[in-house]
Amino acid sequence: MVKAIVGAEVLDAKKIARREAIRKGLFWACWGVFIGFAGVLGASVVRFIYPRIVFEPSSIFKAGKPDDYKAGSVTLVTGRRVFIVRMDKGVYALSAKCTHLGCQPIWYEDQQIFKCPCHGARFTKEGINFAGPAPLPLPRFYLSMSPDGHIQVDKSRVVSMDFLLEA
Repeated sequence: MVKAIVGAEVLDAKKIARREAIRKGLFWACWGVFIGFAGVLGASVVRFIYPRIVFEPSSIFKAGKPDDYKAGSVTLVTGRRVFIVRMDKGVYALSAKCTHLGCQPIWYEDQQIFKCPCHGARFTKEGINFAGPAPLPLPRFYLSMSPDGHIQVDKSRVVSMDFLLEA
């Protein structure tokens, strides 16, 4: 058995090895706690620098000129979830979100109705619900003409069902 003399006491090799292992274990445990604390602090700083914000497109957008839509047509504005409906008298905009659960209705030209593919709600060309689970008609959005002659849709303003932009 190997013995070491340290100061006035005699230690064996097993005790020295165990003490060294405990010392190294405590050293790495302290470093682990420090790194964990630094990670939590760093995540908090990053969260402070990049706040939680939802970037959404503007609720006001241009949907082309009235002449772009032929009389009697229903056109989906891609990426905006709005149907532009052109009548002989004028134009109106309907929400392309079913009032039941928010699915996008599909326009069926041959039947002249909107059908929701999720739960079967049906809407007339004017957006009035007549079948299925949808509790309300499709909202109609405010329209105006921009100075450059384009139709301007404001999704933040819901108007009555008789609103029509004369174009």
